[in-house]
Amino acid sequence: MAKSGLYLIPHSIQICGLAFMLLAFLPVFPVAYAAPLKTDKQLMKYDVYAGGLHVVSSDLLVDLSGKKNYNLRLSAYTHGLLAKLAPWHGVFETKGWYDSKKEIPTPHIHSSNTTWRDETEVIEFEYNKNGSFKEYRVFNDKKNGVQPAEPELSNATTDVLTATLHVMAHIAKTGKCEGKDKIFDGARSYNIVFTHLADENLKPSALNVYAGPAFACTVEVQPLKGKWHEKPRGWMSIQEQGRKRGTMPTVWFAQIAPGEAPVPVRIRVKTEYGALMMHLTHYQSAAKTIALEE
Repeated sequence: MAKSGLYLIPHSIQICGLAFMLLAFLPVFPVAYAAPLKTDKQLMKYDVYAGGLHVVSSDLLVDLSGKKNYNLRLSAYTHGLLAKLAPWHGVFETKGWYDSKKEIPTPHIHSSNTTWRDETEVIEFEYNKNGSFKEYRVFNDKKNGVQPAEPELSNATTDVLTATLHVMAHIAKTGKCEGKDKIFDGARSYNIVFTHLADENLKPSALNVYAGPAFACTVEVQPLKGKWHEKPRGWMSIQEQGRKRGTMPTVWFAQIAPGEAPVPVRIRVKTEYGALMMHLTHYQSAAKTIALEE
């Protein structure tokens, strides 16, 4: 197969890291320029393509039915040929408190449950109600329970899903994708930085349910402290490959239904092997449902 095909497959696993960050841009609170959300739940489905191959699928549920609480749940898994070569699936979830007056979400538990072939690992991050970091726990073949966390890594951090909600609030109020939050992942800390890129009009696509007005913003991970490799690996490798090509990882947002907040409708990452694209294939809320034709 051509270099843009099979050679892209190993790298498509790494786009999952980007997807887990960016799919969390879905709103869990009313936005400034729109009426309050018409539904307590929103369901989205996304597919990732590499070299024309469908390699990853994911589902995202946003649940506001608790009123004073929020719940984001993202599941993802390798698809098709990639699933045979690299069987992987993961579930990522944040449950937290929601201050409706101040429109502030505060995480309580952020969990990551992943399986690679026959090896499963569960990681849980716990936060106090004032937003401070409490502890994190790891469950796998080698570890079982609370792990030591260096204060210089974990202090003043949040989980990556809640961080993107902060960015959504800024977008809603200013129309610009700008923000920065410090994240702790158990081994290292980093800033996740969002920068407004442009307003665009997305054209119809056979792979995406949305076409129309949208705006794009770039996402950058800036390493801080902890166990970072001298030579970029994984997500950092992909990010730097894009930087060399003049295109940082990019997400497009659009408002699907009147009165509802904008959601990500497309994600693009460029690598030395070609582009990885994530498309919105299904959207469901009380106001509107759209899906690709079978």
